Amino acid sequence: MRVIRRPRLWEEVLFIGASYFLYSLVRNGVPTHEGLAFHRAAQILGTERWLHIDVELGLNKALAGVEWLAQTADYYYATMHFGVTIAVLVWLYLRRPLQYRPVRTVLYATNIVALVGFWLFPLAPPRMLGHGFIDTVVVFHTWGSWGSGGVDAASNQFAAMPSLHIGWSLWCAIALVKLSTRTWVKVLGALYPVVTCLVIMATANHYILDAAGGVLALMFGFAIQRLLSGRPAFAPPPSAAFATG
Repeated sequence: MRVIRRPRLWEEVLFIGASYFLYSLVRNGVPTHEGLAFHRAAQILGTERWLHIDVELGLNKALAGVEWLAQTADYYYATMHFGVTIAVLVWLYLRRPLQYRPVRTVLYATNIVALVGFWLFPLAPPRMLGHGFIDTVVVFHTWGSWGSGGVDAASNQFAAMPSLHIGWSLWCAIALVKLSTRTWVKVLGALYPVVTCLVIMATANHYILDAAGGVLALMFGFAIQRLLSGRPAFAPPPSAAFATG
């Protein structure tokens, strides 16, 4: 972990396989967590009302009132989470090889922190509660949400806290802002987690406290990476020979 070198493809494939295995272990525990997940949802909503930050229902109703916008948000939620993250990983792998490993390690460490959160704090998303929340995927028959069609069979329905949509999108934003040389890429990168935060709440998939949890998980990811490697994730490599692009 402390050696600065180019990444190896077989290592990356191994990391992906290990991550999916760990996620599957957590997902298999879902049936035993259902009652607790709904109880925690009531607690989250109660806490947000007490703090006067319960904006999810208003955003959800506003989005559901505009069908084309709701469908766009649903597809955004379903595709951008993986699409953008994979694209940033590939970009780092090809264009910033000496910085890829520490930055990638932050992402995987964040995922491990999130998995602990999913196991210890199962939480039903707003769309499963009723209480006026509208599942836009169901209402507008769009595909791709974790609650649509057969997708839910391969996902943890109670993995709302922390929000990896926020953790991953913020990781992408930081990577692009710190390492890209193009201004328009930096601007789009900075906007990405902001739009994602609005989408996850407006589609009734997450609470605002989930978003805060995603930020906290990423912070832990950076701390773990620093502990493992002994240097900041975005510290410049000793040679700039491979850092062009």
